[in-house]
Amino acid sequence: MMAGLLRFLGLEPEDPHDSGEGEAIGAIADALGTLEPSQAQFYAAFAYLLARVAGADLRIDDQEEHEMERILVQVAGIPEDESELVIRIAGTQMHELGAAHNYLVTRRFGKIGSEADKIRLLECLCAVAAADDTITGAESAEIISIAQELGLDRTQALAVRSQWKDKLAEFKRLPGETS
Repeated sequence: MMAGLLRFLGLEPEDPHDSGEGEAIGAIADALGTLEPSQAQFYAAFAYLLARVAGADLRIDDQEEHEMERILVQVAGIPEDESELVIRIAGTQMHELGAAHNYLVTRRFGKIGSEADKIRLLECLCAVAAADDTITGAESAEIISIAQELGLDRTQALAVRSQWKDKLAEFKRLPGETS
């Protein structure tokens, strides 16, 4: 209790393991044992947010899962077998812990990531959402929500999302629809 009060008053550094974000990303970070602890926390939050967008439409399909794994390998340099485990844990954590933890993890990433990291994350979120060839309305809304929770303005988020406009469900023709 005293530690929480001291932290609230700004007299003690925040420990991510003492809060909801620690619960959400701790198991993911542990799976990234080959990385320095600060890097593991960064990529654990990154992976959790990828899973958050992939699961926005209440399912994570194989294409999205493979895209998340590819991103972790290419962006983070995480070995392929480790990326599969990290994504599996991230998806489980995201589904089990729910919306309050989503915000806490996003806030944590916002604190530890630079502006360039946040923009790169948005690009990766769009890539995951588009992996099945369509960014659903739910996925699009989740990306915009994450951007705002990260402290980015809506214009920045829309600029990134616009690179994927051919995949946005709202711009696609309905089956049987002609021009």
